Amino acid sequence: MALELLTPFTKVELEEEKKDSNRKQIGILGGNFNPVHNAHLVVADQVRQQLGLDQVLLMPEFIPPHVDKKETIDEQHRLKMLQLAIEGIEGLDIETIELERKGVSYTYDTMKLLTEKNPDVDYYFIIGADMVDYLPKWHKIDELMQLVQFVGVQRPKYKAGTSYPVIWVDVPLMDISSSMLREFIRKNRKPNFLLPKPVLDYIEKEGLYQ
Repeated sequence: MALELLTPFTKVELEEEKKDSNRKQIGILGGNFNPVHNAHLVVADQVRQQLGLDQVLLMPEFIPPHVDKKETIDEQHRLKMLQLAIEGIEGLDIETIELERKGVSYTYDTMKLLTEKNPDVDYYFIIGADMVDYLPKWHKIDELMQLVQFVGVQRPKYKAGTSYPVIWVDVPLMDISSSMLREFIRKNRKPNFLLPKPVLDYIEKEGLYQ
């Protein structure tokens, strides 16, 4: 679906279009989720509700395609934490295609596979404002734009503009990052209320990020 609206008032148009279509509307929120935290979940849930999507899938990377290589923990731990985080939450699920493929996770390659596998789905790829600035540098960005509709969410300290067709969605700004949580845990500061309690319990049980 090609939407050229750049305003925050897109939900009405989306829902009108859905009434005339049997196509599913699915959001994708990719990330390392190392660990998943409440800001991830708020973004996924708010985008789903505000754009009237059928579902938002959280998609953990195997290896992030960043120049500055990020250290991460075993993907099975990150997947388990995601499962614990969304258990019982309506409209959220997990897409494991990048974990199954292994290797570097380029968004174009992933979304090409997903669109071929699910030709009756319109995909909305959710990114933070900090990533919008980097869109011109994304792998095969022009081809990727033909596969997905990008959805941008503002992040604390970032204000972004772009010439690419991005739907902007306002969500509550939460200045939480996975690196902050890892640092808290290393310093024996318990990150209560920053991530779901089952996830924190799992981190402590498995001795992660010590």
